Amino acid sequence: MPTKWTIDSEQSDVLIKIKHSIIAYIAGTTNKFKGNVDIKDDIIENACIEFSLDVNNKENTLEQIDTYLKINDFIETEAYPIINFKSTSFQKVNKNINFLKGNLTVKNITKVIELDTTFLGYNFYNGVRKASFEVKGIINRNDFDLKTNSIFQKDGIMLGQDLHIEANLEFTA
Repeated sequence: MPTKWTIDSEQSDVLIKIKHSIIAYIAGTTNKFKGNVDIKDDIIENACIEFSLDVNNKENTLEQIDTYLKINDFIETEAYPIINFKSTSFQKVNKNINFLKGNLTVKNITKVIELDTTFLGYNFYNGVRKASFEVKGIINRNDFDLKTNSIFQKDGIMLGQDLHIEANLEFTA
């Protein structure tokens, strides 16, 4: 019988990267992560994951590294402060290959995306057993109208088309 594990928001986070100018790390402590996974014999049986990231939250840990381009220019965080993902299906190929499909909403544009899901194993945090997962995916920034008016675009600095999303998710039984 599989064990149902529930996501731990305080130990989950998301990393957003784009080639050349933006690397933003959004910690999970002030964002909303919901979801659960069923694990049997260290193999994911089923997964349902939802997260809502408020990139304008003053309490949020938002770090930008190597920023020629400000994230507000790119995502328009004043007008569209929330990034949402809600899974719609989970496909288990084998022990190490899993796909999570769902709806991603950025700037009020919703598209279906597919994310690779890897079970990293178990650990303990404050005496509580955790199951850790890494979720990765690549989206085309133009699908979500992620453009910039940055002066650096005029100077010939290229901004990549692919937006890399990496989530580290921890669950408790």
